[in-house]
Amino acid sequence: MSEPVLGLVSLAAIFVGILTGYPMAFTFIFISLVFGWIGMGDRVIALMQFQFFSLMRNTTMAAIPLFLFMGFILEQSGLMERMFKALRLLLGRVRGSLYLVVLLVATVFAAATGIVGASVTVLGVMAAPIMQSSGYNTRLSAGAIAAGGTLGILIPPSILLIVMGPVVGVPVSDLFTAAIVPGLLLASLYIFYTLVRSYLNPELGPPLSHEEIRQTTAAEKLRELLLGIIPVTVVIAFTLGLIIAGIATPTDAAASGALASLVLAVLYRKLDWSAFKRCVYNTVVMTAMIMFLLGSANFFGAVFSRLGSGDLLTEYLLQLPFSPTVMLLIILGIVFLLGSPLEWIPIVLIIVPIFLPTMIEMGYDPLWFSILIAVTLQTSWLTPPMALSAYFLKGVVPQWKMSDIYVGMTQFVVLQLFVVLLLVFFPDIVLWLPRALE
Repeated sequence: MSEPVLGLVSLAAIFVGILTGYPMAFTFIFISLVFGWIGMGDRVIALMQFQFFSLMRNTTMAAIPLFLFMGFILEQSGLMERMFKALRLLLGRVRGSLYLVVLLVATVFAAATGIVGASVTVLGVMAAPIMQSSGYNTRLSAGAIAAGGTLGILIPPSILLIVMGPVVGVPVSDLFTAAIVPGLLLASLYIFYTLVRSYLNPELGPPLSHEEIRQTTAAEKLRELLLGIIPVTVVIAFTLGLIIAGIATPTDAAASGALASLVLAVLYRKLDWSAFKRCVYNTVVMTAMIMFLLGSANFFGAVFSRLGSGDLLTEYLLQLPFSPTVMLLIILGIVFLLGSPLEWIPIVLIIVPIFLPTMIEMGYDPLWFSILIAVTLQTSWLTPPMALSAYFLKGVVPQWKMSDIYVGMTQFVVLQLFVVLLLVFFPDIVLWLPRALE
């Protein structure tokens, strides 16, 4: 068996190992060592050491724990709950206003944290009881909460984009800039869809009663709005604003955002010592998990490349009798299908490097292709059987049936796939802002 074919066999073994439910990091390391030893001998040990240490020395990766810490602080501080309350009072007379509030808060939360699990959980805790008591449709409510929570995958500061940057050889700051317009486009489409359905069928999202709205004066509404929105705006300015303006790198901006969120949480007296320790602990645990996964997947990618399997696969794909557009749609379809049973980390670290050379050979911009992958992977959080957003939501809203949550999320998967097609046929949606800021 030739070395390139051996690498393809190792790729198949990886998918089998992942589907067995065995921890992914150990699966990557074990299979990489076995097939690497067969193909290159004891040099595979030195390769593993090099890949792990080179990853740990990458300063861009330092943004991961900082953004995670910022997200956990915001989750514990209660700032998002105050923003939700303010928008609810302001927009209460609109049909489907709670859908609008949920999606607006989700967009801001995504721009402030980039953590999907935290977004879905916080939105579920804040919005689900109110939506249920207000007579909102369970399926559309579940879909809006889950889909809004997944915006953290795409809208900066996205952990996925931070990880993808070194893989595709594109600066993380460019990925952040390119993701803004598609992210806002998705959020706008979600809002438009829910409001139109509520307008056509008021039973899906009735407005708040006059009694609920009259309980607060205009001055109180304005005060809640200012106190609820300004703090989160400051956090976003300390992160995304610094990156887009070219003032700071993603890592430096992450540190600024983490400090800003910590100071605000202390000033608002929403963060006690036990909550702070919990944030630090959760940050350390999740960072260790992500970095161990990244290191092991990076090691497998290096073995796969050294065996020559990537070049073999690229040559084969280029020989297929398909146009570049059809080939692109096939690759995105593969990513979409794999995104359901698999998490995004193995797809970004294994599948993307395999297909990226083919896309570059066909003349596609790697920045544009990376954003297409990110939007496609966003659907994986809403597509059964994994659909992690469904499990996060079910955990905080146990009274909602899982079947209703699935049906509600499916509507938004269709919207996401529609946006993927828009980005495929209109690349300037992605590339306009990065070019404008050059």
